[in-house]
Amino acid sequence: MKKIFLIFCFQLFLNANAIPINTDFFKCFNDSYFEEYIFEALENNHDLKQTNYKIEQFRYEISKQFAKQLPELSVGSNYLGASVPSGDTNVLIKKNSYILPFKAIFEPDFFLKNRDKTKSKKKLYKASLANQKRTYISLLTDISNTYINILLFDYLINKQKEIVKDKEENKDFNKNKFNFGVISFIDLNDIFSELESQKIILENLIKQQKTNLYNFALLIGRSAYNCENIKRGNLKDFEYQKTIPNKIEQSLIYSRPDLIEIENQLKSAKIDISVARKEFLPSFNIFGFFAFDTAGGGNFFNWNSSFAYLLAGLSQDIFKGGAKIANLKIQKAKYNELFEKYLQADLNAIKEVVNALNLIKQDTIAQEYSKKQVDFEKQNFIASKRKLNSGTISKIDYLKNKNSLNQKEQLFANTKARRLNDYFALYKALGGQL
Repeated sequence: MKKIFLIFCFQLFLNANAIPINTDFFKCFNDSYFEEYIFEALENNHDLKQTNYKIEQFRYEISKQFAKQLPELSVGSNYLGASVPSGDTNVLIKKNSYILPFKAIFEPDFFLKNRDKTKSKKKLYKASLANQKRTYISLLTDISNTYINILLFDYLINKQKEIVKDKEENKDFNKNKFNFGVISFIDLNDIFSELESQKIILENLIKQQKTNLYNFALLIGRSAYNCENIKRGNLKDFEYQKTIPNKIEQSLIYSRPDLIEIENQLKSAKIDISVARKEFLPSFNIFGFFAFDTAGGGNFFNWNSSFAYLLAGLSQDIFKGGAKIANLKIQKAKYNELFEKYLQADLNAIKEVVNALNLIKQDTIAQEYSKKQVDFEKQNFIASKRKLNSGTISKIDYLKNKNSLNQKEQLFANTKARRLNDYFALYKALGGQL
């Protein structure tokens, strides 16, 4: 029930923020633990939460900019201390009085400059949504790769423990042979050295497994202290249940979030150029002022104690031409920079997709070859076991064949893990649309 609730909440979040991410892809690997961790990370990962708050900032930037298209109204309460001439004068102002002014300022957007600024902010908001999607996809890919590495090291550690155990048994047999003078002291030392080498390999595998577990706990929003409690499946059963396509439609590449992000940044930069040009035009301003006061003879909030005026007219900067020209050139340079960035991102997107497809193809072939090696070693191992039972080979020769089989199975596990990681590389290269 918890998993269903997490999926439901996350889908609501995606619909609210228009982020189409294919999370069904992670349900196709025959591993329920893996699927649960994906949605746990989407709920708890703090990097994602940071990205969500950035989106919220961009959303309010639009409202902030839109507010500049509306009139400004303010009110204040002021004390007036006046010194008036002594004697017979016509000045009828009180020495101590209060003024309550209402001010209104409005700049009609005749040249649509403020509206263009709002449109620019909207494009940046869309760019931030694409960046958010890219962050989500990167996280899901990192989780997937780390989880596969955990499964891989589980398998490699178990096989390495078998190898060490067999080396220990082999050492005991050869120690007896040395005692009977069958092998030399140098041969015995080499056997001891090989055992220690295999123990070092085992410790390195355990060390790398710990590192992956710590990283995985961080990615799903857990403390590294609890990494030992991370449940998982096994590499043997972990397999993609659908078919990876051999060809990719070009439209999918251009739907990548990084390209969409730069595309919207380009649109925003183009609007900014238009705004920079409009800065050369005069601005039309309306300023209204209305105030009640106690300085005169009337009562407060009385029409006889109030005054008002309205100003409307054009204004034009005189000594800011250099700054405006520089700003226009800056915006043009920014647009050209983003355009080159888009072209480079386009080439990089094609490269990543083509490379991912090639890796899948080559690693699939390599896995098939590795599988054949395992099959040959299994046949040899079965044959050596029969010979051991019939007494035609020694236990030492039998252990050698078993050790060779374990090493080939470790090699096969590595090739399978690489192929599976290639699937997630393609998922990332396609912007989560696999």
